[in-house]
Amino acid sequence: MYVCLCKGITDSQLRAAVAEGNTEFRDLKQELGVGAQCGKCIPVALAILAEENAKAQLYYEVA
Repeated sequence: MYVCLCKGITDSQLRAAVAEGNTEFRDLKQELGVGAQCGKCIPVALAILAEENAKAQLYYEVA
């Protein structure tokens, strides 16, 4: 699904970027450009970021 229409960024791209170590919103903005134009994608991008960070945290607690 497209999250950022201005830059053509999908949720898969966001998830992959988080998996590569971009765990802060500013990292995603710098890496992909999400939220750099109109800003309407920011709430969804933040939700995906939080979800992926929570998954990673759970993984490390179990491992």
